[in-house]
Amino acid sequence: MTQIATVEKKLEPGFVEISVPRKSACGHDCEECAGCGMTGAAIHARASDPVGVNPGDKVVVQSETKKLLGVVALVYLLPVIAFLLGYFLSEGLAESTRYIIAIVAVAVAFLPSIFYDRYAKRHEILTYTVVRLF
Repeated sequence: MTQIATVEKKLEPGFVEISVPRKSACGHDCEECAGCGMTGAAIHARASDPVGVNPGDKVVVQSETKKLLGVVALVYLLPVIAFLLGYFLSEGLAESTRYIIAIVAVAVAFLPSIFYDRYAKRHEILTYTVVRLF
């Protein structure tokens, strides 16, 4: 997966800190909507720099799509599956109890995402590589 990022600062030789604009489905046409309050949100990450860029440069960065899709499944798919399992496996109970069980299942389903995020940050699982200047 390739994205456009801004180089924030140089780190140790061969690495830079980048800021990658956070993507969302809304398109950020804030003049028309102004509903979400998301203005200028960015993710700061460490990237390997085989190109030799400087702070302030706009660059094209690449990340491994396979690992990123696994994270997307963990964050988006697992809670939905947990909700459905919690709801349908509690058949025979009162409707309000079924919803409570389903919501608790969703909350528990977010725990693997939190633990994986901490693990990925410590071990630099999701890495970026500067491909070229933009």
